[in-house]
Amino acid sequence: MMQELNYICCGDYYIPDIRLPEESRPIGRWGRMHRDYIKEHRPILFNDLCLSGNLWTYLADFNEQAQNRLELIIEQTKVSEGVTENMKQNDRMAWVGAMNSIRNRAEEIVLREMIYEEGSI
Repeated sequence: MMQELNYICCGDYYIPDIRLPEESRPIGRWGRMHRDYIKEHRPILFNDLCLSGNLWTYLADFNEQAQNRLELIIEQTKVSEGVTENMKQNDRMAWVGAMNSIRNRAEEIVLREMIYEEGSI
């Protein structure tokens, strides 16, 4: 799909009027980590996203997907390990320890599966 280019006159020169798409969503923690990964290990994808102007949108979408995956894993693990609000009220320290463990494991899963794409190899 070819788009018509518009030009801006700057002094004696005409310069292409190229603008990036408007994207206001943050790329977040997961997006930044994935950006660094694809920049280092998948430079063709990174360059393609940069040149097409889709990098920021891609990373914002990616960040939302990774965050949703993290929350889903945490909720499923809480249910399977019996970490409940009742436990939180009765033994707060045990609940905090269990939640920290669940969160750390969930973050490791997201890192391996999504950020570093180890599941796709």
